[in-house]
Amino acid sequence: MNSFVDAIRNGASGFYIRNSVFFPFHFDPVSIWIGKEMSLLSSPEIITDFTDPEILGVREGESFTNLIFRKWNDLGRELGHHKGHIILHAAEKGSDIFRSENLYYIQTCFLDNIKTITFNLVEDPFDL
Repeated sequence: MNSFVDAIRNGASGFYIRNSVFFPFHFDPVSIWIGKEMSLLSSPEIITDFTDPEILGVREGESFTNLIFRKWNDLGRELGHHKGHIILHAAEKGSDIFRSENLYYIQTCFLDNIKTITFNLVEDPFDL
């Protein structure tokens, strides 16, 4: 199992295919924020129901996690070119999610014109 903190600090990248995002690590999600850059005019959609198959599909491989955002068509087109991102509020797989020191915000950035995504650990998702 890959630690996402170590993977992100070591510069790991993932990729996406249309509405399917591949993360090179495992995590226990608390919430997922997806959408345009946060501003007074625009706020992200917050996903907390990971069991609704019409909203989100989750698949875990031996060394990766794949999220399929079923309400979206092409995440690169919708969020690329600095228009938005995905924020994961998550803990390391198997850690105690009730301890605040185990929770992290992971910013997923869509690089322009390629299918690669990068990750940043952020303190405050409202200060991006």
